[in-house]
Amino acid sequence: MEKRYSEMNEFELKQEIAQLMEKARKAEQLGIVNEFAVLERKILMAKAYLLNPADFKQGEVYQIDGDPGSYFKIDYIDGVFAWGYRLSGGQPQEALPISMLQPLTTKA
Repeated sequence: MEKRYSEMNEFELKQEIAQLMEKARKAEQLGIVNEFAVLERKILMAKAYLLNPADFKQGEVYQIDGDPGSYFKIDYIDGVFAWGYRLSGGQPQEALPISMLQPLTTKA
């Protein structure tokens, strides 16, 4: 039986991510779009468990990785998920793995 990501240590998570990335690369090369998308999501979830949820703050706005120009405001954190809203307006509340959120960079 496979371990859950929450039960894995850092080394195991990094190994899992490397294996998933290799599978995703192969799926992309073979043109298996559905499998590639599933593997990408698994990679995001595994990466989320390498991050500290306490580093993500309620009320702050983050850029959504892989979606340039899209921003997400956190209402609360539950485990490795940030619950909140996209700032594009009119969107329902949703949960994103914290690995999808990038801090906003300030331009000097």
